[in-house]
Amino acid sequence: MIQTAKMAWDAVSANKLRTFLTMLGIIIGVAALIILVSIADGAGNSVSSQISQMGSNYLSVRITDHKENPLKLAEFSELMDEQVFLAAAPVGRTSVTGKSGHTSGSMNVYGTSGGYFSIMDMELYAGRLLKQTDLDNHSHVIVLSYDTAVEYFGHADAAGESLSLDGKSFQVAGVLSEDSASPGSAMMIKSNDDSSETVTLEGYIPYSSLSRLAENVLEINQFYVSSVDESSMEQAQRKLEQILLKRFGNDEEAFSVENQSEVMEAMAQVDHTMSLMLGGIAAISLLVGGIGIMNIMLVSVTERTREIGIRKAIGAAQGEILLQFLLEALIVSMAGCLAGIGCSWCALRMIGEIMGSAMNVVMNGKVVFLAVVFSGMIGIIFGIYPAKKAAKKKPIDALRYSG
Repeated sequence: MIQTAKMAWDAVSANKLRTFLTMLGIIIGVAALIILVSIADGAGNSVSSQISQMGSNYLSVRITDHKENPLKLAEFSELMDEQVFLAAAPVGRTSVTGKSGHTSGSMNVYGTSGGYFSIMDMELYAGRLLKQTDLDNHSHVIVLSYDTAVEYFGHADAAGESLSLDGKSFQVAGVLSEDSASPGSAMMIKSNDDSSETVTLEGYIPYSSLSRLAENVLEINQFYVSSVDESSMEQAQRKLEQILLKRFGNDEEAFSVENQSEVMEAMAQVDHTMSLMLGGIAAISLLVGGIGIMNIMLVSVTERTREIGIRKAIGAAQGEILLQFLLEALIVSMAGCLAGIGCSWCALRMIGEIMGSAMNVVMNGKVVFLAVVFSGMIGIIFGIYPAKKAAKKKPIDALRYSG
């Protein structure tokens, strides 16, 4: 066995250029498989991470038809007072001009309640969040995102500072942590030195205060509801739909309820399907590489006909000849696989450097294992026919072959 393996290695290494060109198909196939699937996983994880940062255990409701009876804040609190609901929060949005000292700029202001931050899993960096008393008293308080506090005040610990919104003074009650800011519009900040920088500017004020600040926010058109835990999501959704159907005269078209956990599941399914599709495309390259191995092995069998005849004449068994040529195909295939893994590792490192924090691209261990197994199977499957052809040659016919 050891001698057969040594002869197979010597035969493979005897013609290095031809061996490398044969390996090239496997190298490209393995590298394409690992790189494409890893990028698809990285992109899917990046999107899923952004979605999960906003929370994954809540229901999103949008009201499209008020039936000439708009939902008000006081009624909303009564409707959402159910044990199956952990928190409920209305959301409205407007754009205002924020100003602090010599720094001013357009920013997105969201009207909501204190429950919104727990629903969206937002963490506090400094100060406090919105309270029920803020809604009851129409308080002029605001919770800023981390970047917004830095842009307006030069530091994140801005609790207690004053910020003007369309000429009305609001006190900064708190600042969210850097990772908790929800996606907002990229706005331009203009300061006293006329320099500009693109940042995300956003803040959260009591919904009742937003109704007075913005004329277009007079009723609740959108709100979020979270369940006690993930296992009660379906129960919470059924209860919420029952409440809304009763409120809007059993008109299912008057509102829509979106389950965030279902969005996450759909996203995971899309990611899985994308990985399978890209992996299948890359696997075709491996099959092409396997055909190349079979082609070269058939040529090798023909070129080494006399060698086969001599080995059989001095007593080599048919199984030894078959094993030698099969090992040659397997060596070429696995060497190409290892080279492909190395190339994909280098490529993924480069892609990771280019993408930075936008997308985390790492080599998928399961795909690497699959590539190794698949490459081994290709070496055996596409090498078995040439090996059998070599093993079945008759010694007398092989010795007569003049090539």
